[in-house]
Amino acid sequence: MKIYTKTGDAGETGLFGGARVSKASLRVEAYGEVDELNSAVGWARVAVSDPDLDALLNQIQNDLFEVGAELGSTEDRKKKSAMPLITEPQVEALERAIDKYEEGPPALTSFVLPGGSEGAARFHLARCVCRRAERSLVELGAHETIRAELFRYLNRLSDLLFVLARYANHIAGVEDIPWTGQGG
Repeated sequence: MKIYTKTGDAGETGLFGGARVSKASLRVEAYGEVDELNSAVGWARVAVSDPDLDALLNQIQNDLFEVGAELGSTEDRKKKSAMPLITEPQVEALERAIDKYEEGPPALTSFVLPGGSEGAARFHLARCVCRRAERSLVELGAHETIRAELFRYLNRLSDLLFVLARYANHIAGVEDIPWTGQGG
């Protein structure tokens, strides 16, 4: 099977279910942002040596694939298939992970700048990509019906990625970089 199909050469792509849409559509933008987020999580994941955290990130990557698949499907396709969908228990799993990984680092006393350790910098970048994906989803949601679980999932995920950035600094023995304001 060849990777190229030439069907997108005129600026359109196919959704799961057969519909053709512009590659500039809000739907394609949203699932493209989720795909980029999945890659950013994967990039952060390679800096992780903790098996429990690696398993969590693996689950998140699988969840993000489900988010992207849902966004890349026609309504008819979603109704006819057994496509896995993000549900409230997956949102709650992110909340439990936030609670778990928030216990290690010291309490926040100021805003922090992205960086510190390499792992923290990667998680901060993934957090920013997550927020962008969330904004794309909100924009799409202003024009089409989007299930509320998708909004909650991305919102919690960005919080978790922030916590994981702080956790990465903590286990590396590196302090978060405080924002000092007024030019430092």
